[in-house]
Amino acid sequence: MLSGPAIDRIRALGFWSSSVDPQPLGGGITNTNFTVVDGGRKYVVRLGDDIPLHNVMRFNELAANRAAAAAGISPALRHFEPGLIVIDHIDGRTYTEGDVRAQLPRVVDLVRRAHTDVTAQLRGPALAFWTFHVLRSYIHALRDEGHRLAGELPRYGAIAERIEALVGPTEMVFGHNDLLPGNFIDDGEKLWLIDWDYGGFNAPLFDLGGLASNNGLNAAQREEMLALYYGRTPDDALRLKLQAMQVASLLRESLWSMVSELHSTIDFDYHAYTSENLARLEAALTELDAMERS
Repeated sequence: MLSGPAIDRIRALGFWSSSVDPQPLGGGITNTNFTVVDGGRKYVVRLGDDIPLHNVMRFNELAANRAAAAAGISPALRHFEPGLIVIDHIDGRTYTEGDVRAQLPRVVDLVRRAHTDVTAQLRGPALAFWTFHVLRSYIHALRDEGHRLAGELPRYGAIAERIEALVGPTEMVFGHNDLLPGNFIDDGEKLWLIDWDYGGFNAPLFDLGGLASNNGLNAAQREEMLALYYGRTPDDALRLKLQAMQVASLLRESLWSMVSELHSTIDFDYHAYTSENLARLEAALTELDAMERS
């Protein structure tokens, strides 16, 4: 059997009906995750404290998980205590970028239902995840801590200001704000959305921009995504706002990774992840420039 402080803590939970043998679950770059079998059922245990630098507060994650479970969007939450949640394990296939593109109508339908139904089910205090506040906060933190790319921060700040002006006034929903492919699980009958660490009130276009940028959607797929979500053929103004939010999503992911370089203890190559997302950011900016000129 494995041992260590995290595993010992999980074993000691009063939630279990018998002795358990937690097994590490890879893939997480914010939390440490384990699977546990107990009483013939399988669970996922997520360990993670508040991370104010990332706008991650566990009371908010708890509220979001409960609302998403009530809406039928996410698996049921079975146990919570500070720094730890237990949810049902979904026996299914975790999506890749290619899966998201191939199943785009199902994915967009799930995101749209999450925006309406999770927002409707939410109870009590909940955070905002206003994109441009998050970007400014990251830039301040990276400047104060002398990050290796601190010389680029004024440019990133200018990009954020430009995007905020392009987006303008917006509707508001309780968004997921982290639509990486690995957060979609297909059990063969139903598609699930997991991991609400970054959930918060935000513009729905931020989730759509993140869905596009994190999953390599081409222009035709982005057009399809907008039509599916809004139920109409997108116009040039909506296309431009989506492209702006793709830039915002990639800038946020890049800055998130830069902050994680300095603070995360998870075994993950954040330097490489920063480089990957900055390259995507530059490509999205080039496309935005071209759209504004046309």
